[in-house]
Amino acid sequence: MGSAADREKNPSRVSVWLDRRTPSRTRRADQPAGLDRDRITATSVRLLDADGLAKFSMRRLAAELDVTAMSLYWYVDTKDDLLELALDTVFGEIPATREDTDWRARLRELATSYRKLLVRHPWVSALIGSFLNIGPHSMLFSYAVQDVVRATGLPLGRQPGAMAAVFQFVYGFGSTEGHFVQRTVEAGLSQDEYVERAMGTIRADPELDRAMRYSESMMDARGGGTVEEKRERDFAFALDLLIAGIDVMCERGVRRP
Repeated sequence: MGSAADREKNPSRVSVWLDRRTPSRTRRADQPAGLDRDRITATSVRLLDADGLAKFSMRRLAAELDVTAMSLYWYVDTKDDLLELALDTVFGEIPATREDTDWRARLRELATSYRKLLVRHPWVSALIGSFLNIGPHSMLFSYAVQDVVRATGLPLGRQPGAMAAVFQFVYGFGSTEGHFVQRTVEAGLSQDEYVERAMGTIRADPELDRAMRYSESMMDARGGGTVEEKRERDFAFALDLLIAGIDVMCERGVRRP
C-alpha cells in the first residue's frame, strides 16, 4: 500500500491512471465480500455530494460501507486516488452528442451538460484543477470537445483558444452556480429567498443601495421571474456570444500570427 509520503518520494506517481499496480490488486480471503473498487467509488461520490469535499475521509467512507478503513487500501493507495476515481466517474454522466449535428448545437449540448455536472457535484470544480483528469470518462469528454471545435472550421492554432473561451467560461459559471446552490441548501432557503435576504441587507444601507441601483436595473431588464430563470437567460446569452464570436472568426479566416 502506498501513502501521500510515498507519492512525495516518487514524483512520477502523480495519478491513479498512471500507476499500473493498484488496479491489479485482488481481494484477499479475509477481505469483506461484495467490496470492490466500483462500489467504493460510487459510495465516495454519494458522500461527496452529501457532505462536500472538506468532510470526506477514508474513515467516514469505511463507516458508510461498514468495513474497516484499512480494507479500502486494498483497492486504492491513497485518498487522492479515490478522489480521482470519483472525479472520472461523474464525467461519465455527460451524454454523447451526435456527430451529424451542427457544431453549434453540439457545442451548446456539451457546454450545458458540463455546467449541469458542476452544479450537481459542487466538489468537482476543486478537483479538476488538482488532478491530471485523464481517466477514461474525462478523456472521452475532452475528445468530444476537441471534435466539436475542430468542426467549427477554425485554424488548428486557434482551436485551443476557442475551447478555453467556451469551457473556461462554463467552468466558472457552473462552479459559481453550484456553490451558490449548495449555500442555499445549507441555509435551508430557496434561491429566491436567499437572494431576497441579501438584497434586503443591501437596500438597508444607503451607500450600498446607491451602488447597486444600476445592477438592479440590469437584472430587471434581463427578465425572468426567478433567480434560476434569470441565470438561465444569462448562460444562454453568454454562450450565444461565444458561438457568434467563433462564427465571426471563421468568416474572417483568422490565421495564426
